[in-house]
Amino acid sequence: MSDMIKGPAPCYRLLGHEFSLYSGKARAYLRHKQIPFVESISVEDRKLIQERVGRRVVPVVVTPDGEYVQDTTQIIDYFERLYPEASVYPEGPWQRLVSLLFEVYGDEWLVLPAMHYRWHFKRENLAYVLRNFGDIIKPGWPRLLRPIGGLPSAMLFGNLYKPVMGRSRGNIGEIEKSYESFLDDFNRHLEDHSYLLGERPSVGDFGLIGPLYAHLYRDPYPGRLMRERAPNVAQWVERMQRPTTFDGSFLADDRVPETLYPLLRRMFDEQLPVLVDTVRRVGRWAAEHPDAKGIPRFIGKHEFYLGKVKATRYVMPFSQWMFQRPLAHYRSLSHAQKARIDPILDELGGLSGLNEPVAAPLKLENYRLLLER
Repeated sequence: MSDMIKGPAPCYRLLGHEFSLYSGKARAYLRHKQIPFVESISVEDRKLIQERVGRRVVPVVVTPDGEYVQDTTQIIDYFERLYPEASVYPEGPWQRLVSLLFEVYGDEWLVLPAMHYRWHFKRENLAYVLRNFGDIIKPGWPRLLRPIGGLPSAMLFGNLYKPVMGRSRGNIGEIEKSYESFLDDFNRHLEDHSYLLGERPSVGDFGLIGPLYAHLYRDPYPGRLMRERAPNVAQWVERMQRPTTFDGSFLADDRVPETLYPLLRRMFDEQLPVLVDTVRRVGRWAAEHPDAKGIPRFIGKHEFYLGKVKATRYVMPFSQWMFQRPLAHYRSLSHAQKARIDPILDELGGLSGLNEPVAAPLKLENYRLLLER
């Protein structure tokens, strides 16, 4: 598998796969910025990722000088420093905050419906899923046997996400209701705008494209659901993955369309309480481990709600690291800027969460999540 953006001979390698959720985010960004790259992944690449990064994870960008850039947010920021023109970060304070919030929503919350729709609808999806896992895990096997080789890893992924992300038998209906309402609201917004904030994709669009492409557009069952229920969303996915125009702009005067308000309200209602509790849990964990430099991937469990249904999920400190980005931006705003934005945030239910103090800030350094001591 390979792909290349128009331009000079490729300088960068994207180690990823069409089946990989976060590869879709990195790939869409590189295409939008017209950065020359080739995409491939081999058994040897996976071994090198393990050696350099410490675990076998994709996507990874390999630079011409051999540097490995792993996290998709860090990949975007790495290239934004090199290619600052037509930045994916809006200059307007309100638009930038909204775009950062949508990146957190896509990266850290829409993963739940993405995994649910992939693994719950086995009759429609399983053959496709096993074929893709086999191509990734056992590329050297005969094509007809690869799905068998991919079965153990597929079953592991298909069960592990449930306790981690909080999918239970009791909240299946709420997961589907929430996601389908998201589709309806986003579809309505896209009747008037090509992207979240106008005619140029922001970092928020790239946050959303990960789950909405690799799982919810490409997998058979949710892909059909998206095309039938929200055709504008399906067309947005296609624009994001195969851009044809590169000269669009964000809306003038730092305007955020009111058609995004239902989406923000849903984020603040569902995800924001989880993020706030994660910040508090990380703070307590850091206080209980005063000599720790790093922090585990999971630090216990906490309860959350979808609708009126309560479930349990793992506490994931990485979500705090992502949430720190919109928090830091919000706290950098002037009094006058907050005076304009705060009434909207309050009406939508997000104001108190964005004022949550971060007792134990986190940083991502050398592929590890660390406490800022």
